[in-house]
Amino acid sequence: MKSRNFLLPAATAGILALTLSACGGGGGGTTGGGGTDADANLDGRGPITYVQGKDNSNVVRPLIEKWNAAHPNEKVTFKEQTESADQQHDDLVQNFQAKNVNYDVMSVDLVWTAEFAAKGWLQPLKDKMAVKTDDVLKPVVDGASYKGTLYTAPQSSDGGMLYYRKDLVPTPPKTWDEMMSMCSIAKANNIGCFAGQYAQYEGLTVNASEAINSAGGSVLDKDGKPSLNTAGAKAGLENLAKAYADGNIPKEAITYKEELGRQAFQEGKLLFHRNWPYVYNLATTEASSTVKDKLGLAPLPGKSGPGASSLGGHNVGVSVYSKNKATALDFLKFIMSEETQKFYATQGSLAPVLTRLYEDKELVAKLPYLPVLKTSIENAVPRPVTPFYPAVTKAIQENAYAAIKGEKPVEQALSDMQKSIESAGAGS
Repeated sequence: MKSRNFLLPAATAGILALTLSACGGGGGGTTGGGGTDADANLDGRGPITYVQGKDNSNVVRPLIEKWNAAHPNEKVTFKEQTESADQQHDDLVQNFQAKNVNYDVMSVDLVWTAEFAAKGWLQPLKDKMAVKTDDVLKPVVDGASYKGTLYTAPQSSDGGMLYYRKDLVPTPPKTWDEMMSMCSIAKANNIGCFAGQYAQYEGLTVNASEAINSAGGSVLDKDGKPSLNTAGAKAGLENLAKAYADGNIPKEAITYKEELGRQAFQEGKLLFHRNWPYVYNLATTEASSTVKDKLGLAPLPGKSGPGASSLGGHNVGVSVYSKNKATALDFLKFIMSEETQKFYATQGSLAPVLTRLYEDKELVAKLPYLPVLKTSIENAVPRPVTPFYPAVTKAIQENAYAAIKGEKPVEQALSDMQKSIESAGAGS
């Protein structure tokens, strides 16, 4: 089999830990001098440690070698975690709780930002610790922030896209209803119509949130409270449940995570497929792919235009317990630089955070999906931003899965989802 040089999006690397640690001791406590941990060591310079999950695409080590060559007195050591997102999350929590000064800078999944910021573990990136975000895509900045304050530096983004068979559908659908009307083409060709990721795992939170947001609803309102008893939320989840019931979403798709769906599409078994950008390289280069010359790309279809993709990606945070925050800040700026962002894109197929790179002719020539991805990210909505995310995602997965399979009426599933999220603390 061809070796694969790609990173699955953070949303799919594993199911997040489902229970927040009860013994968290929020950081941001007082230091010996009477200030807070966030006030300390702002001018500190020296060696730092960078913590991230497994470097499957070999993007971290070359960058650190480059940094270390230019900063011999402020070298970065790479602490590599496992591939599993839940294990990465737990490792960070344990080291934050222990106030480990050797976890200086870490890669933070978007959905962990609110939890870590609320507990006082992440250094606010403002005043002396500010980074420039003028040229960063707005949804990416929003996803790196909590309650209006930037807590992580944008590192890489991601957005869902619609892959389709351009030999069967010359013009891609712009709306969900239009796409469903094209399912007759799939039936005429004896293939499935549409599939995303509907197994009961983190990817279902992504897909259910996209469906709800694209239909005009939202899982949480602007105050962080559940908002599922709405016409928009009902329409979104109903779109998935109805499509599954009538066969427009094939029955086997209830087991699909990213890879099963990708393989089905590449084998010519689907007309439309929702997935992340990493699929493009594999679908156009793998010897087994039957869609190499038939692959079309479009934004996800919404209610009346582009849908609301769930925003993916990772950002980089600084621990409030770091002793060398000035060095850590410079390292964040290095990660956000245009040169590093181009390297992430070409070496790791990671979506840039800088707006101007989506119009970079040289980069677009190498990665033709970038213009579509830009539309996806510009219309993207982060998964629910809440310090109670592990419990929230569990409630979404369980109830969306039951609704799609027809085990619960959509209204009941949304009502149960609402109650579960409220009881987790997000409704208070």
